Amino acid sequence: MRDEQAREPSMVPELDVEPVGALVEEGGPEVVRDAAPVARQGHATLPATMPTPRPVNVVLRALQILRALNRQPVSSVDAIYKHTAIPKSTIVRLLQTLEADGLVRRAPQYGAYYLTSEVTALTSGYHSEPRIVEAAAAAAEALTQELKWPVAVAVHDGDAMVVRYSTIPHSPLSFFHSTINMRLSLVTQALGRAFLAFCGPTEQDALIDLLVRSSGEPIAGQEASIRHMLAQVRERGYALRDPRVRPESSTIAVPIVEDTRVVASIGLTWFSSALDAEQAVTRFLPSLQQASAEISRQLAATAG
Repeated sequence: MRDEQAREPSMVPELDVEPVGALVEEGGPEVVRDAAPVARQGHATLPATMPTPRPVNVVLRALQILRALNRQPVSSVDAIYKHTAIPKSTIVRLLQTLEADGLVRRAPQYGAYYLTSEVTALTSGYHSEPRIVEAAAAAAEALTQELKWPVAVAVHDGDAMVVRYSTIPHSPLSFFHSTINMRLSLVTQALGRAFLAFCGPTEQDALIDLLVRSSGEPIAGQEASIRHMLAQVRERGYALRDPRVRPESSTIAVPIVEDTRVVASIGLTWFSSALDAEQAVTRFLPSLQQASAEISRQLAATAG
């Protein structure tokens, strides 16, 4: 019985280790060297530490090709090769792959390609205007750290403002789990009013006309009162939310200016039961204006 048990094969598979030396990138002669060993049935030797991940070269090359195509309306394979030094056979295969996915189309002339409008979808998930968000983040967070209430930064998008940055995760006092990508009225919300009031006359007229013609807000016939409200906001230097909109809370907002043009707005929201509007202006406005000025300085420092 003991001899039979000794000869019985183990039910646990052993592992063998083999270096990844035979993995050759498609379309190129490069061999992945010094990679971590791969485990398979056989010996049980495993790497002591996990290797540092390496870039996937075929993905990097596809991105290089997209950047090269972005340089001019139509690009030949030769032109892409000059910009990237990628082997032409690889360029052709990757172009065919990008074409199959709808990002690239073949031009009428032989061997030429161009980007399609589908490439714009690649940016739709990047929910921020990077310079504004990067310039605003530290100032907004410092404001919440000082005053505890949540702060939001919004940018203009068609007939509304869209929240692109929020300090809700850093605030102990908040009404929402998140407001990122929330669309806010240009007419009734503080962030919208602060932007629209400080637009230049031509831009302001165009936006009011857009709101009257295509917005879902019933503002037709109220243009005069809207302009009067905006003039008051501009004179005061700040905007308050229409108290009929979510009366349990209030928001105060000021514009963010780059050079002489308003590019965004920043606002702070508080419980209406904690402070009335006059108290909130006295307590919050100076810090909010300082934050806006700091963001403007950061934008100026990063201007191209």
